[in-house]
Amino acid sequence: MAELARDMTVAVGFCESDGRRRYNSAALVSGDGVHGVYRKVHQPLGESLYYAAGDALRAFDTPAGRVGLLICYDKTFPEAARTLALDGATTIACISAWPASRTATAADLADDRWTHRFNILDQARALENQVVWVAANQTGSFGRLRFVGNAKVVGPGGEVRATTGVGAGLAVARVDVEADLAAARRSMFYLGDRRPDLYPTWPHPTGSGAGLDEAVAHA
Repeated sequence: MAELARDMTVAVGFCESDGRRRYNSAALVSGDGVHGVYRKVHQPLGESLYYAAGDALRAFDTPAGRVGLLICYDKTFPEAARTLALDGATTIACISAWPASRTATAADLADDRWTHRFNILDQARALENQVVWVAANQTGSFGRLRFVGNAKVVGPGGEVRATTGVGAGLAVARVDVEADLAAARRSMFYLGDRRPDLYPTWPHPTGSGAGLDEAVAHA
C-alpha cells in the first residue's frame, strides 16, 4: 500500500492478527510507510465472535497532518471522535461497511433510514469537533445486505463538501485544513469551551431506560 500511495496519505482497512487474536483494523499509509494502525474499539451485534476489540483511541502524525481513524460503528459514539479531536486530530477518517436497514428497507437506498443515520452522524461528528471528516463506505450488496455508499468529505462546519451519494465512486474536495479549522473555531471553539469538570463518568447502562435511571440514581 505504501508503494501504491506514493505522495498520498491513505486510510486502508484490513484484518490484523497479533498471532493470537484477530482485529478489525485500519492503517494510515503514505509513500513514507505506515504512520499508524487503529483497531476498532466498538463492536456491534456478534462482531466480538470474530474479532477482538481494540483498546486505544489516538491520532497519528502524517504528511496530511494529524489524522484520527475510526471504523464504521465507532462513528455512533461521540466520545470516540471527541477523543481523537482532543488528541489533536484535524482530520478524522472513518471507513465503513454500513448497510441499509434489514427491516423496512426502503426501495430507494437514498431514502433508507440507515442511509440518513450514516449521513447525519458524519455531519454531526465533523461539526461538534470542528474537524475535517472523511468517510468511506462499501457499495453494492453482500448476501442479503445492501450497502448505502455515501462516501463524503465534510468540512468543520458540518457542510458536505463532496459526496458519492449511494453510488460507487470518489468524493473529491480541495480543503485547506489549517485555514478551514481556524475559520470554524474563530468565534466558537467547542473543544476549548468544554466543561469537563461537570461531565461525570456514568457506569454502563443495563440496556434499558429504567436500568440507566437506576444506575444514575446509585452513582
